[in-house]
Amino acid sequence: MTRAIKILTDSSVQLTPAEIEKYNITIIPLSVELEGKQYIDGETITRPELVEYLRRGILPKTSQPALGRFLDLYEQLTADGSEVLAIMMADFLSGTYKTAVAAAEMVDGKVTVINSKSTDRGMAFQVIAAAKDIAAGKSMDEIKAHLIDIWHRTQIDVLVDNLDALVAGGRISKVAGALTKIINIKVIVRVNNDGLGIYAKGRGRKLFLKHTKEIAKMHQNNQIQALSLSNVATDPEFLQRIKDNVLVNNVNKDIPYLAELTSPIIMTHTGMNAIGLITLAEKPEKHE
Repeated sequence: MTRAIKILTDSSVQLTPAEIEKYNITIIPLSVELEGKQYIDGETITRPELVEYLRRGILPKTSQPALGRFLDLYEQLTADGSEVLAIMMADFLSGTYKTAVAAAEMVDGKVTVINSKSTDRGMAFQVIAAAKDIAAGKSMDEIKAHLIDIWHRTQIDVLVDNLDALVAGGRISKVAGALTKIINIKVIVRVNNDGLGIYAKGRGRKLFLKHTKEIAKMHQNNQIQALSLSNVATDPEFLQRIKDNVLVNNVNKDIPYLAELTSPIIMTHTGMNAIGLITLAEKPEKHE
């Protein structure tokens, strides 16, 4: 008899409530600290509430789930003999993956932990693919191979409009941050094989629109199958311009599309008006 497989992922993921219910996904929440107080993502603070803190200039700090919380969830999910597939955000973004692995080695039930090398909707692509594979009766080895394929076809670019969060997180110096405010510098950060890299920088939002045209050109012969513009309260009109630019060369314009608030964890590092431009393409992307 084939053992049932249950999926666990962390709260940096971008899934709709309908998807969470449909695919029976369990989410372990990460935490944020605001003004010295800890808040649990999705339990004691919502995405719109965190946006309000950012609007007031209050920058949060993040923390990963405690080892004990992983242990409790693993024990609950495996109590009926089920296997757990834990798909976690990239190890270079958080220590969550390492904690998930450590906890897996301490429980009796069978737990497989995956480093998605991704987050947000990019990780959701993997979670949904795994759920569909489980429903189709695929083996764990087949599922893992499919997730690697999904990762190769996913690209995440973060369009950073306000550099305050990057300064607070130590990504750039305060002096550089002050100068970039004066000259209105924006940056584009790309998720690579093993970390984050500054892909482009320039003055004003024209940088972002120029980049979207490059993305469209890059996918002219590698059609986009799904698009997400996870954001931090970015104005809808600008998001629509980005969507239209990105899909201009797509034969099928009616693809799965989300433009929702990103998680508090991602907001903490990207700041107000940031946009995660996340694509799932037909063929592998370059992850340099």
